[in-house]
Amino acid sequence: MSLATAFKMKKFLFFLSKIFAIILLLAVVLDVVYTKAYLQTNKRGKIGYVYNSKPKTIDIVILGSSRAYYHLVTPMFLKEGFNTFNYGMEGSKLFESDLILKLLLAKENKIKNVILEVDLSLSSETECSEANTLKFMPYFWDSKIIRDQFEHLPENNIEYFLPYYRFMKYETKLGFREMLSNAIDKKGSDQNDGGYLGLFYSNPELKLDLSNVEPRRNKYYEEIKSLCKKNDINLIAIMTPVCKSTKGMDYFQK
Repeated sequence: MSLATAFKMKKFLFFLSKIFAIILLLAVVLDVVYTKAYLQTNKRGKIGYVYNSKPKTIDIVILGSSRAYYHLVTPMFLKEGFNTFNYGMEGSKLFESDLILKLLLAKENKIKNVILEVDLSLSSETECSEANTLKFMPYFWDSKIIRDQFEHLPENNIEYFLPYYRFMKYETKLGFREMLSNAIDKKGSDQNDGGYLGLFYSNPELKLDLSNVEPRRNKYYEEIKSLCKKNDINLIAIMTPVCKSTKGMDYFQK
């Protein structure tokens, strides 16, 4: 290789290094800007409500999947004078319920009772729900609790730690439009009726078959029980209604 060629190659590599450094710097800046926007409001979603609210005394915290979200009518508790919020989320696993409880306690909320829907969650083969875990992503670098929880996921990898990557990967959920809504403190619908969403239809012919399903030990359920015991919280684990045509109802006895 001639001296001139070597000089051109060195110049080209230096140019590439500058481009990479600029991209990395831009990603870091965008990551900080997006994160700050999500730290501005507690009005958008349920995770922002947990993360950005001032500590308070809560009579009843409701945790679980859509079966808690749709079944446990928060306004009925509120009408009886109980400060209650339903943190149930469609498709949520015990992973997310455990993490919400950890964040509530870390934010110094005083919780008297936790109602936890556990029924079908104890049969799930998947550890978490991507649709719900992504809701914690904007607070990833601001919260060691969230980072520690995600470390235990089998698919946890370097992608979580790349600046701005999570906002690009989940652009439709966490991208510019949602970031801007948080930045301007725009109210979302997730907190309506104390986090409860009623269903106005029913399907009597749901084909749910639990004949070959077994409940299994779940480490996040164990963590929730341990947290409640440690913080003097009354834990009420419940099963919610299933369609009368469900097969394998002995699952609930197990």
